[in-house]
Amino acid sequence: MKTPVVLVTGASRGIGAATALAAARAGHAVVVNFHRNASAAQAVVDEIQAQGGQALALQADVAQEDQVLALFAAIDTAWGRLDALVNNAGVVDASSRVDAMSVDRLKRMFETNVVGSFTCAREAVLRMSTRYGGRGGTIVNVSSAAARLGSPGQYVDYAASKGAIDTFTLGLAKEVAAEGIRVNGVRPGIIDTEIHASGGEPHRAQLLGPQVPMQRPGTAEEVAQAIVWLIGPQSSYSTGTLLDVSGGR
Repeated sequence: MKTPVVLVTGASRGIGAATALAAARAGHAVVVNFHRNASAAQAVVDEIQAQGGQALALQADVAQEDQVLALFAAIDTAWGRLDALVNNAGVVDASSRVDAMSVDRLKRMFETNVVGSFTCAREAVLRMSTRYGGRGGTIVNVSSAAARLGSPGQYVDYAASKGAIDTFTLGLAKEVAAEGIRVNGVRPGIIDTEIHASGGEPHRAQLLGPQVPMQRPGTAEEVAQAIVWLIGPQSSYSTGTLLDVSGGR
């Protein structure tokens, strides 16, 4: 049996990097997608290869369709198959009320978090679906507990984009369930990763951790384990599932 291939978008840091490493340990060949930080992506690849795994770093901004097409074409050339997609790439912005949000901010948020996930899933379905001669596969969309909580006064736009991802997960799961593809979502809560710094609050996880029922922030590795379970055979009867990894929040 050939080694299964997984594409993890936004895999140069945080949950994406942890997922790439965990997937490699579980026996997947890993495509480490990155937008800008080539050296960080290569470091993930190097670590996977040092542990005896297979990995390849490929650049693409998932908000740009031409770059997504080039990404999937490169996977076709390198491995000739795709068995799993983890739609992890996403952006957040500085805390803001809705009445202060610019249209440029909203477009950036939805083009990356929503349109990018749709486009990557489309290309994955075209390769995995038995409707098109594929062998089946799995898709995991990384959402957020913010989709349930709304993030008032902070990131309502981010929360809304993740709410869209939840609905997308449920609809796509039903659409392709008879074509050999399972589609699930993971909703992380307060996780200690670099994404908080990109939103201007580098210490947010530590500050909010005590408010979580488990009284601590989660780790990228804890989310990665849930994702790898969902792309693997152990979750073979799960599709259309939204799995909270949020410490009870």
